[in-house]
Amino acid sequence: MYVIHADNSGFFRKVIKVFLDELGIDSMGFEKGDDVLNEMGNRKVSCVITGLELADMTGEELIRQLQYSGHLMTIIAVTSSGNEDRIKILDEMGVKATIQKGGNWKDKLREYF
Repeated sequence: MYVIHADNSGFFRKVIKVFLDELGIDSMGFEKGDDVLNEMGNRKVSCVITGLELADMTGEELIRQLQYSGHLMTIIAVTSSGNEDRIKILDEMGVKATIQKGGNWKDKLREYF
């Protein structure tokens, strides 16, 4: 299993990387959505965990581009916002889960691995 995680926050990318390493999951973190899209051509990706704010686009833009790429993978969104309208949009986009940063996010994320 290979997981890509993308977030504007270097701190959160590091936290996700350590979490996935503890689960024995090979992963790579990126700050930019374009870097995620480029990586898709290099390896088979099982899952993309994306924040909603990236250095070069929103998480929703990245999700759309991933869906149009033709690659099949699970997409999980992580957010610091509890904006119900945004979460509903992500659900309608086919995101497997939207997890809020903080609290018990690790337990919620662990359910998908």
